[in-house]
Amino acid sequence: MQDFEYVAPTTLEEAVRLLDGNGLKVKALAGGTDILVQLRANRFQVDRLVDIKGIPELNQLSCSEADGLTLGAAVPCYRVYEDERIARLYPALVDATSLIGSIQVQSRGTVGGNLCNAAPSGDSIPALIILGATCEIAGPKGRRTVQVERFCTGPGRNVLEPGEMLVSLKLPLPKANSGAHFLRFTPRKEMDIAVVGVGASVLLDDARQRILSARIALGAVAPTPLLAREAGDLLAGREASEAAIEEAAKAARAAARPITDIRGTARQRTHLVGVLTKRALGTAIARAKEGKKP
Repeated sequence: MQDFEYVAPTTLEEAVRLLDGNGLKVKALAGGTDILVQLRANRFQVDRLVDIKGIPELNQLSCSEADGLTLGAAVPCYRVYEDERIARLYPALVDATSLIGSIQVQSRGTVGGNLCNAAPSGDSIPALIILGATCEIAGPKGRRTVQVERFCTGPGRNVLEPGEMLVSLKLPLPKANSGAHFLRFTPRKEMDIAVVGVGASVLLDDARQRILSARIALGAVAPTPLLAREAGDLLAGREASEAAIEEAAKAARAAARPITDIRGTARQRTHLVGVLTKRALGTAIARAKEGKKP
């Protein structure tokens, strides 16, 4: 690992100034479970590492039936899945955060860091996409908001400009008669990278028989986590039936753009997209019918 400057600001304004760098190569440190490994492997070089864990706004975790969920970029995964309100209102986010790495990783790694790392296989990202999350970003030019499905721009790349940082993620309160689920396929139970990940959310009518709207998101099958918009739109106005789910799974397979690598072939990944989409939709519909809603 090369030498670099380590700084730990305690305010958002100070962090933005230090991240701006004035020509230096600068990275932000949240949990460190990705960036420290990458630095040791010489994946990239940095002149300055900005530890953002001490900034109060980035540690905010607020969940209510009035305002939805605000998840600070430095909040570790375990705080998400141990929160009873989040488990009740956002079970798909619990599905994802409880799968990231190991218990040790979950005690340090953050959802914000998982998103900023922008790995196509990032477990939390499809869950954030189906739940309609938005990214609150601060930088030298002020603040801006980006839909989470637009945040990742390529493997390891995102929309953050020099001096910018992810402050928090905002998730709207789930509507009545809605449900969501995330699952993945890996050869091992934990400490593995997804071969395919799929998230699905649905909103049912008051009779809980017809799908009013749906969102389907795919991981590890494109250069970025992918919102399979057409697959979700196919379900709008349809009965929550096996035939409708099968059509959506077919559309999700068509949206996937997988590669062949050491973890799986493109053909296998395409097949898994269909299988996991059907399972994710099935559980999302079941959760919507359970009636455990705000």
